[in-house]
Amino acid sequence: MKVDVLNMKGEKVKTVELPAEIFEAPVNIDLMHQAYIQQMANARLGTSKTKTRSEVSGGGKKPWKQKGTGRARQGSTRAPQWVHGGKIHTPRPRKYTQHMPLKMRRAALRSALTAKAAESGLVVVDELVLSEPKTRLMAQALNVLVGDATVLILVAEKDANYDVVARSTNNLPDARLLMASYLNIRDLLGYDKLVMPLKALDVLKSFLV
Repeated sequence: MKVDVLNMKGEKVKTVELPAEIFEAPVNIDLMHQAYIQQMANARLGTSKTKTRSEVSGGGKKPWKQKGTGRARQGSTRAPQWVHGGKIHTPRPRKYTQHMPLKMRRAALRSALTAKAAESGLVVVDELVLSEPKTRLMAQALNVLVGDATVLILVAEKDANYDVVARSTNNLPDARLLMASYLNIRDLLGYDKLVMPLKALDVLKSFLV
């Protein structure tokens, strides 16, 4: 697959051949869904917790005698049916971690990249360089490259220009900057367009081909 390489002004500079192993791979929707669910599950903390009747304070004394009052027998005011009593069948700390083989996760990324390229959601630029860290400059560049679409921006490495690009992108609500080596299924599917310089494409080749 051949795509045009643009500069920051949206002008065509040259044409580049995208690796077929990444951008013309079989699109497996089930595999992408599994990878997405696995990533979201692994992001859960699993720290939700409520106290049982043995953990809440108070209730050590029997509220009234067992017989003769006409009321139902009670052993503690911290039983679940009492106000301020312990809770039952409520969340306890647990792990939500799911495991997925590396080959399957990378195959899911290839499927997502192929789908993104097929929908014309891929924008390749020769380089991502700004003269100064200004949100306005990045907004103008993205408006030329992708219009009003949400965008995921990939960078190859944290070089001298990285801080400038990062500071220019942080305040844009519909844009996210990400290292190419950290590409994941959630961010890839969560944005309309993918913008990446040629160096970032080389990084993708290094672990997806």
